[in-house]
Amino acid sequence: MEPTPSILFFRHLVVVVVVVNVISLVSSSDVAPQIEINVWPKPVSVSWSGPAAIAVPLSPSFHVLNPYSEHPYLCDAAARYTRLLLLERYRPLRPPHLNLSSSAPPLSSLALSVVDPSAPLRHGVDESYTLSITANGSSSVAELSAATPWGAMRGLETLSQLAWGNPPAVAAGIRIEDRPLFPHRGLLLDTSRNFYPVRDILRTIRAMSHNKLNVFHWHITDSQSFPLLLPSAPQLALRGSYGPDMRYTPADVHRVVRYAMNRGIRVIPEIDAPGHTASWAEAYPEIVTCADKFWSPPDGPALAAEPGTGQLNPLEPETYEVVRDVLRGVASLFPDPFLHAGADEVNPACWEQDPAIRRFLAGGGTHDQLLGMFVNATRPFIVSALNRTVVYWEDVLLGSTVKVVSPGLLPPETTVLQTWNNGPNNTKRLTAAGYRVIVSSSDFYYLDCGFGGWVGNDSRYDRQTGDEPGRPFNYAGGDGGSWCAPFKSWQRVYDYDITHGLSAAEAALVLGGEVALWSEQADGAVMDGRLWPRAAAMAEALWSGNRDGDGRKRYAEATDRLHEWRQRMVRRGIAAEPIQPLWCVMHPSMCNMVQ
Repeated sequence: MEPTPSILFFRHLVVVVVVVNVISLVSSSDVAPQIEINVWPKPVSVSWSGPAAIAVPLSPSFHVLNPYSEHPYLCDAAARYTRLLLLERYRPLRPPHLNLSSSAPPLSSLALSVVDPSAPLRHGVDESYTLSITANGSSSVAELSAATPWGAMRGLETLSQLAWGNPPAVAAGIRIEDRPLFPHRGLLLDTSRNFYPVRDILRTIRAMSHNKLNVFHWHITDSQSFPLLLPSAPQLALRGSYGPDMRYTPADVHRVVRYAMNRGIRVIPEIDAPGHTASWAEAYPEIVTCADKFWSPPDGPALAAEPGTGQLNPLEPETYEVVRDVLRGVASLFPDPFLHAGADEVNPACWEQDPAIRRFLAGGGTHDQLLGMFVNATRPFIVSALNRTVVYWEDVLLGSTVKVVSPGLLPPETTVLQTWNNGPNNTKRLTAAGYRVIVSSSDFYYLDCGFGGWVGNDSRYDRQTGDEPGRPFNYAGGDGGSWCAPFKSWQRVYDYDITHGLSAAEAALVLGGEVALWSEQADGAVMDGRLWPRAAAMAEALWSGNRDGDGRKRYAEATDRLHEWRQRMVRRGIAAEPIQPLWCVMHPSMCNMVQ
């Protein structure tokens, strides 16, 4: 068969970029070596000095020279990474091709310098850093300079990945200059459908820091439960959570926020409204329409996208009193300048269950106007009273059944929109309208996809030899009940270009992206494998890109590095899933589609 152009491309790419898994070396006696290092995400710029690559021992008394004792988060980070460097003693799947220097003394310290130690952790903070490790016959010196403490944390993570072995050694004669492509690199976790203990959230945040992700999007409430105990509205959790041991107290939130700050990670809370609010009816039934009804009645339209019906009533004055209490309480617990207010999947049929809303519609009102009322009554409070930038899901502007029709209600200056439908197309529509965008396209970044359906009493699974003609489900490419099937492999995540098809001006409005784990079929028992290493794939794509210096996708080269990084994450207590048999990493390129 004559190879197609795409096959020829893959063959050429694989031959060019295949490297030894951890560190491969091409050197001569008179030029600096060309070396690939196993740091994830891959740094933007790596250079080596000297005719050969070397490593030096790490001194048992290694420490960080940190002159910023007044910065608690940076001090904690310095101490944490010192322990990791000395105690991890990671053994790579394939030994590094570095010669351990017999003349250079052990590396005993890292000198840390920060240009702006007081820079707050917020969107757009400078995370750049420069790390250099030099060694000669008389000294081994490591220096880390960064624009801010948060960039210094990224550099400390890189240093930790340059060390391996027992006793530990570290690569030397290396200089890394690094900074992220996108300022917003996040992970969304839904803690409403199923509850996650705080320890699982902290473990996820720790894994995020190892991958240089910087935003934990906490989708904390939804129709199924309201687990956040707010002093300003305590009944919502007391009645709307799954139980006393499945609530997040203010102390829990403080612990999560501080733990994240210690790792340079912002925590953005999401209180989804006016849709996805069935759990509010347990405490305030008078402000919720269609509460506690069967989600998909046989004699009419569905009342919700999934089981758990209920939406806030925009015509009920008490709605806004409760919402303001909730938002005020959330803002007091979460210091980040962004607050996510949801506004997705508003269901017209649910609103129509309410008599007052039916009269409003009969008098010429519209569903769009109802959503506009709600946004107009709540958004100014978030922006002005709480001094927050409000984030909404794209539905608020692009919803197929209900949306805000007056752009004046959503000023781009204080509004960020998050995409999840139609891949690059919706990103294009929103940026073309002048909005800043966070990309979470379900076609690429939804990590719950492809696990089958979860709604019970479904006769479509009872097909022994084939599906109903013309309706594939279990066979012939059917989705098996997962609306966003198929499963999003790490390569699918890695290869997403979130600014695809955008002009330069539109691309500049893309803040970054978030992978999302919706939790209908996930909890703390399975979360590590659902998230990792697929979230790591996005982390690299948003930090340094998914292309090599010639503009070609580098997924073949990334495979070998991700094998090693996944192994290291497991050693660090993150139960990341394997991406291939171990045989593949021992036989580079032999498991590729095209060699």
